Amino acid sequence: MPSKRLAAKPLNAPQGDSLALDEQLCFALYSTMLSLNKVYRGLLHDLDLTYLQYLVMLVLWEKDGINVSEICTRLALETTTLTPLLKRLEARGLIQRVRSASDERQVIVSLTAEGRTLRGKAKALPSCVAQAMELAPKEIGVLRAQLLALRSNLDRNA
Repeated sequence: MPSKRLAAKPLNAPQGDSLALDEQLCFALYSTMLSLNKVYRGLLHDLDLTYLQYLVMLVLWEKDGINVSEICTRLALETTTLTPLLKRLEARGLIQRVRSASDERQVIVSLTAEGRTLRGKAKALPSCVAQAMELAPKEIGVLRAQLLALRSNLDRNA
């Protein structure tokens, strides 16, 4: 049951059983993400990164020297999930974590030289993923926009 009551709206019910697994949008998204993760797993193997570690690195390549809570917000992760990822990236020499001088409660995460170098090695990943999707760049853009709108709607109604 949804946590927030939504006004009942007439829906065009899908053909067949509305409780059939293959009729569920959630399962289509979930199973697609599993397939996408398989593609990423193969591509990230050479970089020795997990998918979540890759996402952290993407955030840091975009904006270096940010606090843990900002990374959590960008990736929609809890600190309890992010902290072990950061520790592993730090052990690999890709990032460093330092307590903020102005606020001891904040931990600032920065790329090391090796972490910045890894960006160059990862540059081809988006095009490899696009190739695996077998979609044109315009189609990927449309799909991404639809998914972002869907996420926004779900967040608003959660």
